[in-house]
Amino acid sequence: MAEQISERPTPERAGAMCIHTNRITDVCLDKDCVEDLRVYLTEDAQALLDRSAGARARSAELLTAAIDVEELGFQRGFYSVDLTFYYRVRGDVSAGGVRAGELDGLAVFSKRVVLFGGESGTKIFSSTGPALAVPGTEQPPEAIVEVIDPMVLSTRVLEGGGDTPQELVEIPEQIRDLFPQPLVTEGDGRRLLVTVGQFSTIRLEREAQLTLSGTRYCVPQKSCCDEGACQEDPCDVFSRIEFPYGTFYPRGAGCECVEAAQE
Repeated sequence: MAEQISERPTPERAGAMCIHTNRITDVCLDKDCVEDLRVYLTEDAQALLDRSAGARARSAELLTAAIDVEELGFQRGFYSVDLTFYYRVRGDVSAGGVRAGELDGLAVFSKRVVLFGGESGTKIFSSTGPALAVPGTEQPPEAIVEVIDPMVLSTRVLEGGGDTPQELVEIPEQIRDLFPQPLVTEGDGRRLLVTVGQFSTIRLEREAQLTLSGTRYCVPQKSCCDEGACQEDPCDVFSRIEFPYGTFYPRGAGCECVEAAQE
């Protein structure tokens, strides 16, 4: 008697399939304009600022973001997401109208948002996790933050002794190590303040099992190369790259010929 083999989906024929993935429970967009954010300069940069005639911040780079998720006790299913962004700010100082040196320092911005994260009473264990993992009774959702480097909108210098909003409490050691010198967080020296604009998206995700409708599996179409034996011709590769029309024209020029060519 022939053994019966259950029918399995093939690349040409596949029906509904189950997947395990993260489902977004809530998401928001943020456009923050943070005024007078203090820049904690390195020791050499602080000395330059104290004896300079003026200063200007050129750029701000997002180094990292710390994220903390906590359930709201008064509203079930909702969570507060506390975010702390660490920026590296670079700029210039001037003396007598001449550029006298470069500035390098750290700025920190903190904020909180509230999002819906749903509820889950399950305890999740995985073969790839710790052998004796003991999760809490309520599994919090995962917070995901997508951010682009902020834009520096303005710069000003505050004389020593003035009040500065958003004073820094503590700088993580991993952040301090990214700078070549210690950062000056105390003293009566001048203070560099920047106003930055930042775009970000924040979302909460939970694990879920979903059923998707599929027509076929993804089958690779490209052959594997063995030590360069099937390298593509460079001219063939180049021929498939679209011409960068916009690179040759200033933004906002409104050249109809460029727009038509891109279409």
